[in-house]
Amino acid sequence: MLGVAFGVGVLLALAGSTAAHDCVASQELVSKMVRSLEDSVDTDELPNPSVLLALNLAGATDSGTRKWLLQEISEKAVERAQKDMSSGEVALYVLALLSSCQKPESVTALGQTVDLLQVLQQKTDEEMASLEMDGVPKTTLFGVSLDALGLCLAGAGGYETPAVALAKQLLSSESTLSVDTRAVAALALACAYGRTSLHDVRDLLGEAVAGVSNGFLDEQEERDGVIGNIYSMGLALQELEATASFYAPREWDCAQAFSVVYSHDYSQPTAIAQLLPALVGRSYLEAAGIDCTAGATARQRLSPSLSPKLDTTTASRALITVHYSIVNKLQGQHFDYSTSVRVAGGSTLLEVLEAAANEEPDIFSFQTEQTSWGPMVVSIHGLAASTEDKTYWQFLSSGDALDEGVGTYKPQDGDHIQAVFSTY
Repeated sequence: MLGVAFGVGVLLALAGSTAAHDCVASQELVSKMVRSLEDSVDTDELPNPSVLLALNLAGATDSGTRKWLLQEISEKAVERAQKDMSSGEVALYVLALLSSCQKPESVTALGQTVDLLQVLQQKTDEEMASLEMDGVPKTTLFGVSLDALGLCLAGAGGYETPAVALAKQLLSSESTLSVDTRAVAALALACAYGRTSLHDVRDLLGEAVAGVSNGFLDEQEERDGVIGNIYSMGLALQELEATASFYAPREWDCAQAFSVVYSHDYSQPTAIAQLLPALVGRSYLEAAGIDCTAGATARQRLSPSLSPKLDTTTASRALITVHYSIVNKLQGQHFDYSTSVRVAGGSTLLEVLEAAANEEPDIFSFQTEQTSWGPMVVSIHGLAASTEDKTYWQFLSSGDALDEGVGTYKPQDGDHIQAVFSTY
C-alpha cells in the first residue's frame, strides 16, 4: 500500500484544479453560504459532519462554529459510533475529522478514546458481507461509497474490496444508481485508483470513474447544465472537479453547470454543505490534505466580516405537542397506532420519533440509515422498507407529503405527522 504522504500527493494530482476549469464562485456567494451553514448549527441538535467538512474545505477553519462542531463530533463519535451509527455516518465523521487535521484512529473526548477507523472497517465488512450474500449492502451503496472513501483517504486498509464492488455496480448494464451515489462512488474509486498498485484493479476503477464522469457530462449537455436535479448538483460538481484526468481530453463546461446552481437559492444545510466545496474548486477527495494552520488567511479571503460567534447559551424553548401516527395497510398484519408527544419547539421530526419510541418502544421503535440528505427511516414497528418490494415509509403532515427529511423537518405545535408504509 502506498504511504499516506505519497498517497495524498497522488490524490491532489488527480483532483481537477481550479486553474484548469477556471470556475469558482464569487467571494460574496461563498461567504453567504458559509454564513448559512454556520447559522444552521443548533446546539440542541446532533452535529452535522457534512457541515464541518464543507466549512473546512471552504477554508473557514477558524470560527467558533467550526470549533464547536469539532468538539461535538468528537464527543458523539465516542458515545455513538460503536452503538447506533450506520457505516456511512461513521465514514462522514471520519471525513470531517480528517478535514479538521484530527486522527480518526484516536478520537478522545469525555475521558474516553475510540478508534473510529476500526469501527468503520468493522461496519464496512458487515456491508460487504451482506452485499456478497444477499446482493445488497446492509444499508445503501451511498453509505458503502462513503465507507470506501473514508478508509482510503485515512490511509487505512480495507478500501479496495468495497471499491472493486462499487466499480462493478457502476459498470453494470442494469445499474440505476442515483446521481449522489454515483458521484461519491466515483470519488472513492478515484482515491483507490491513486493508491492501489494492482494494474487490473486500476483499470477497473479507472473505467468506472470515466463512465460516471462522461455520463454526467452527457447529461449536463442534454439538460442545459442540470445533472440529476438541483439538489444532486453539489456532489456531481465535486466529482467533475476532481476527475478531470479521467475524462480528458474531453472538457467540462463548468460555467454552464455553475449557472444552474447560481440561479437557485439553496437553504437546506446539507444541500449547501455538498455544493460549497465545488464552488471553491474542491471536493471530498481533498479532505485529508487541508492546511489547518491557514485559518486566518482563509478567513480574510472569504470576507473581513466573517467572525461568527456561536451562542451556546440557548434559551429554554417552549414545549409543543405533536401528534404522531404509524400506519401499515400494505403488508403482513396491518396496524394503525397513534400517540402525542411533547418536545421542545424547534425540534426535528427525528426527535419527535425518538420521543415516541422512548415512551412506547414496543410500538414506535424505528431504525434509520444514513443517506446524502441525512438519516432516512427504514423501519418502524419492526416493518422494514424493501428495494425488492419497492416499499418505503412515507411521512406526511396533515395529509401532505413532507419535502424534507426527518433530520431537518421541524413540526409545529399541534401538527399531525403520519408515517405510512407505502410503495413507489
